[in-house]
Amino acid sequence: MNRPLQCNKPSETLIQNEEIPMNDVPSGPRRVVLATGNAGKVRELAACLADLGCEVLPQSHFGVPEAEETGLSFVENAILKARNAAAHTGLPAIADDSGIEVDALDGAPGIYSARFAGPGADDATNNARLLAELAGVPPARRSARYRCVLVYLRHARDPMPLICAGTWEGTVLSAARGSGGFGYDPLFQPADCTVTAAELALADKNRLSHRGRALAALHAALAAGAR
Repeated sequence: MNRPLQCNKPSETLIQNEEIPMNDVPSGPRRVVLATGNAGKVRELAACLADLGCEVLPQSHFGVPEAEETGLSFVENAILKARNAAAHTGLPAIADDSGIEVDALDGAPGIYSARFAGPGADDATNNARLLAELAGVPPARRSARYRCVLVYLRHARDPMPLICAGTWEGTVLSAARGSGGFGYDPLFQPADCTVTAAELALADKNRLSHRGRALAALHAALAAGAR
């Protein structure tokens, strides 16, 4: 069962945006393709942008093939995915890339978070690999953060992508706690919290998380451009 929120007030300065001419962001109702086939991500983004008159459609709706993630950063991979979706559909596109960065591992697993234990790895094997890599590392050196990058492209050749990022600072525990969330949530205890991300109520997690902060930044940027 998810526990009620047990966190102090989070920092409000963890979102960064690349500056672009906001007047270049199209106004009015528009269809936007999201570079994913994940229904949960589609619902989340659709709810975030509903008041801006956006209809969010998954790339699977158009039969768009998955982009090869050959970038060396979250930003590069998100741009690759967004350009791929925009090129195949002719629509503005949004893509995200996210993962966990552990300081004691020099930022790993980072962009390889989803396949840290190898191709086809699931959450359990990735978590086990992370615990093995941190064996013997004391709590004071287990600092980490989740990072999410969202990219918006007006078209496939857009030379000035809108880039919104959110981070969520915390610590990697030595044992999993909680059954909610996904990924590394059972091992990740947010800063100033007494519970793990997997123990947070969903509404609290969505508000505090790296993805929630990146979504809030994207909404603000698009709303500003639509005025």
